[in-house]
Amino acid sequence: MNQEKVIVGFIGSGGIARSHAYSLNSLQYFYNDSPEISLESVCSATDESRNSFAKRFGFIRSSDLQDFVGDNKINTVFILSPNKVHNEHLKAVLGMSGLKRIYLEKPVCSTLEEEKAIAGLIQKHSGIKIQVGFQFLFSATIKEMLGLWKSGKLGNPIHFDLKYYHSDYLRKEYRDKRASRLTSAPDGGAMADLGSHSLSLLIAFLGNHLKITGALQGGHFGDVRQDSDLFSLISVYDDTSGAVGTLSASRISSGTGDHFSVDFYAREGSLRYSSQSPDCFEYYTEESGMWNKRIVGSSYKPVSSFPSAHVPSGWLRSMIHAHYVFLTGNDHNEFVPDIEHGLAVQRLVTQTAEHLKTFRESTKKG
Repeated sequence: MNQEKVIVGFIGSGGIARSHAYSLNSLQYFYNDSPEISLESVCSATDESRNSFAKRFGFIRSSDLQDFVGDNKINTVFILSPNKVHNEHLKAVLGMSGLKRIYLEKPVCSTLEEEKAIAGLIQKHSGIKIQVGFQFLFSATIKEMLGLWKSGKLGNPIHFDLKYYHSDYLRKEYRDKRASRLTSAPDGGAMADLGSHSLSLLIAFLGNHLKITGALQGGHFGDVRQDSDLFSLISVYDDTSGAVGTLSASRISSGTGDHFSVDFYAREGSLRYSSQSPDCFEYYTEESGMWNKRIVGSSYKPVSSFPSAHVPSGWLRSMIHAHYVFLTGNDHNEFVPDIEHGLAVQRLVTQTAEHLKTFRESTKKG
């Protein structure tokens, strides 16, 4: 099958950009039908950063934003810049003459006004594919777990609990390096950065009729602004099924490393997953009265023999598969987080920000 050459441009040259460069360069090892890819250009705020990135990871050149958006050879753009400029960069690249697809890292925007503006923009550019960076949805284990849930075998949902915890921000030197991420929601904070992945997953499982009914935040450090949530917990209501639950995100939970967990409880059974055992999930059925463990490993479609079908899946493996789906359109009936999905997550993050503000006001001393 002849495929058009994918000519890639990156906006952003930080840590997440390195992960995307790795994933693009790895596609050929996993998928026989991966397209030919040319790493054309890198754009970022400083000459030193983009020049170094281009040289190290094999991009033909680096450029400023004006030259980047004027390059009519680029047909695929990855927006990997800081959260607060995602909207600005999305608007800029939508005018590129050769553009066919955009991979937009989450969050898609930072304010309600930007959210409304993006909704109007995508209507004008409906021919451009946009995929949002919620790579948990491409984990082989999560995909199979979602398939079991959608089968109806466990019945209607009753309640749920999702957690995404880090611990690195307990250290002041770490906070100092990432001060730009310690802004208030919906631009920054634990719920926007980490919790958005859980909200994305929740929408995939339950649909886009969720409401945030309340929020709490905790963890106060003298060098962190009070409106930046280091830990936050929200209560969520699904207007379709009546299911309720909690979702929490933390940057300061000691001993957790990078821990993501999901628990769903339904009328006929339950379902649970933990990133501590990323290659399997467990489910219980009332009919059997037993917990069952399903080992998934690297069970992706199309089947890849590299390095082996039974190796641990890993975080980067799901990102590689996300890139495969993005570039080829071969989704094999997967849940693909498009721009509408990204905006739905952002609406929930925005609601959360308002509830967090209400909580802070209600607990203010003096």
